[in-house]
Amino acid sequence: MTEKHQHYIIFKPWGYLSQFIDNSPTRKNKKKLGDLHPFDERTMSIGRLDQDSEGLLLLTTNGKESYRILSSKYEKEYYVQLDGIIDPEALELLEMGVEISIDSGKYMTKPCLAKKIDVPDLPTRAKKIRDERHGPTSWASITVREGKFRQVRKMTAAVGFPTLRLVRVRIGKITIFNFQAGQVEEVDQLNV
Repeated sequence: MTEKHQHYIIFKPWGYLSQFIDNSPTRKNKKKLGDLHPFDERTMSIGRLDQDSEGLLLLTTNGKESYRILSSKYEKEYYVQLDGIIDPEALELLEMGVEISIDSGKYMTKPCLAKKIDVPDLPTRAKKIRDERHGPTSWASITVREGKFRQVRKMTAAVGFPTLRLVRVRIGKITIFNFQAGQVEEVDQLNV
């Protein structure tokens, strides 16, 4: 008999860790995905979003499905609020690839799509982002096919526009545009 797997689409809120348990004594009061829904104990996140990032996170009990979706075959799109008004030159640099630091040293990001966008219609973040008194901000859409640790944040900083808010809005064909922060939806399959 074939094992039945479970799959979930969630809008990870700001302030949550992309894990279910954490035995670290320094992080015992942190919010985790398991606080949002009674997930099957076999559930794993497909990729991660750090504590300060929000948005689309796919979960599954199927390791093969996780491996498939993590591949560079699927686009991952992020909406990022930036410190300052991003200019065409910075967007072009992002698209061509920029050098960032990763654990193994320097890394040149692969070409991606980057464009300035209007302020998106997203749920209000749990923690307020600084206001206009501290300088102007702008929004960009950045679409990548890779996922190094804090890559998008490092990319925008490399071109002089640090990220203030990062929301993953799409993986392949799956989006969170009709979701609220913290919403969990169980689905029969992940149609990326």
